[in-house]
Amino acid sequence: MVVADAASLPRTEIEFTLPLGFVDETGRVHRDGAMRLATALDEVQPRADPRVIANQAYVSILLIGRVLTRLGSISPVPVHVVERLFSADFAYLQDLYMRVNEVGGTLAETECPSCGTRFAIDTAG
Repeated sequence: MVVADAASLPRTEIEFTLPLGFVDETGRVHRDGAMRLATALDEVQPRADPRVIANQAYVSILLIGRVLTRLGSISPVPVHVVERLFSADFAYLQDLYMRVNEVGGTLAETECPSCGTRFAIDTAG
């Protein structure tokens, strides 16, 4: 059995900044967040949800809701927050989801040669 050290494991969470940001009930704007990589269950389970059965377009809301780990100070991120995102922010998250979860996606992990900090870059520009 081979055991990997933490430094060699793939990065499973990607940080992002929304173009507009989610505005909560108090007027506070939440723009910075994190999304984790999707699992097979994330892709399959929403399809049995009654909201998806009634409207197939709802699957995107549930998928994004499952993989968002943080949005500003909101953690975990409930589905009703995803429902209230501005369209531009929702489209941004859908695009990010596709880029990080597709085989051969455009996000790659790299390391700063000066400080050793690991971070993701988008190789598509």
